[in-house]
Amino acid sequence: MAKVKSRYVCQSCGYETAGYLGRCPECGNWGTFVEEAETVQTKKKPDIEVLDSMPPMRLDEIQMNSEIRMSTNISEFDRVLGGGIVQGSLVLIAGDPGIGKSTILLQTSGELAKNNKKILYVSAEESAGQIKLRAERLGVKSEDLYIYPQTNLELIKKHIESMQPDLVIIDSIQAIYTALIQSSAGSVSQIRECCNILMQTAKTQNISIIVIGHVTKEGNIAGPKVLEHMVDTVIQFEGDKTKNYRILRSIKNRFGNTSEVGIFEMGAQGLSEVINPSEVFLKEYNQTQTPGSTIIVTSEGTRPLLVEIQALVGTTPYPAPRRIANGVDTGRVLQILAVLEKRIGLNLSKQDVYVNVIGGIDVSEPAADLGIALAIVTCVRDVVFDPHTAIVGEIGLSGEIRAVNHIEKRINEAQKLGFKRIIIPESNELQEKFDGIEIVRVKRILEAITRGVKYDN
Repeated sequence: MAKVKSRYVCQSCGYETAGYLGRCPECGNWGTFVEEAETVQTKKKPDIEVLDSMPPMRLDEIQMNSEIRMSTNISEFDRVLGGGIVQGSLVLIAGDPGIGKSTILLQTSGELAKNNKKILYVSAEESAGQIKLRAERLGVKSEDLYIYPQTNLELIKKHIESMQPDLVIIDSIQAIYTALIQSSAGSVSQIRECCNILMQTAKTQNISIIVIGHVTKEGNIAGPKVLEHMVDTVIQFEGDKTKNYRILRSIKNRFGNTSEVGIFEMGAQGLSEVINPSEVFLKEYNQTQTPGSTIIVTSEGTRPLLVEIQALVGTTPYPAPRRIANGVDTGRVLQILAVLEKRIGLNLSKQDVYVNVIGGIDVSEPAADLGIALAIVTCVRDVVFDPHTAIVGEIGLSGEIRAVNHIEKRINEAQKLGFKRIIIPESNELQEKFDGIEIVRVKRILEAITRGVKYDN
């Protein structure tokens, strides 16, 4: 006999309470509590055969399958996954609407199907005809790719167990519901329970499952935070929909490195890999530069990238000068401006400052500080920075240049793209010698300005 229980659940963080609350005590959001009814079976026999399908084994008795990973034939995707999709794993891919989540998974399905892998694509938001239209545009054709438009999890699980596919794609987890929970699809309880059932299916059947997740307006993955703890891998799809480039970033990965990223370019035929992103971001770089332009060596995960930083400084007609930054943190720019004014005497109190990262990429690491500072200084002084010199370094509040990570990879990337010099912090230690590129070590920001502006052709 079933007993119906009612509770109020915060749709932002999953906090539960017996009565309605205006403000969630867990996440602090207002008006997020929704009443949910849950059916609880009071007399339910546990499935002992399923729970005890694999008895305890000694570590040396466990046999590893030689094909423990499935390669997607998309090297940038494999890089983020740690070498491919692990059998029996549950992967969550989240991103803004229209960013390309369904596109990359449909392309991945087509590539895996070419290798005689059976793929079940469960579409809970689009019809089979709509998926067919996208597949024709992407050039995906295969007899081993099955499309199943369905939102009921019990029916989906039934077909998974009968078909035994190599990979299951759920598009999306917010549109799937189970009859065990009486709340609507997309609620915290539904997402948590559906993800739990999919996880059990993946582990017991040894079937890889990839689920697509929505994000909130703040950029967080929609649903309870426990969703990210339950899955094996969490991948964030980032990028501006007005730009062509997309970044696939691993947030959590039990089977690989979480610092890897994959870079794609969106086109009419879908997503294509960007094998050499530094060259793409610098293809419009003008060697005969104007003041206020520098090249920094940033790092996306363990991958070094060379991007152009541009700064524009001008007298403001307003009482309060404007500080606008695109692609870098505005607070970081304000800190750099304070250091420039205090440590080298650059008065910017009546100047508007604009900082922009070319290419639409977001640079969040502090290693870009020195490049931003030199771009601002060269614009103010109306001098040109050496176009053959790359820059990397973090600026401290006292004006010192602090060490950064992956310095040798950054130097190799700058040398590969033809740069003759690179300015690095003096505190960075190098384990290998570099020929063909001059390494300029600096301690303080004033030294970097002096050695960077003075150049010869």
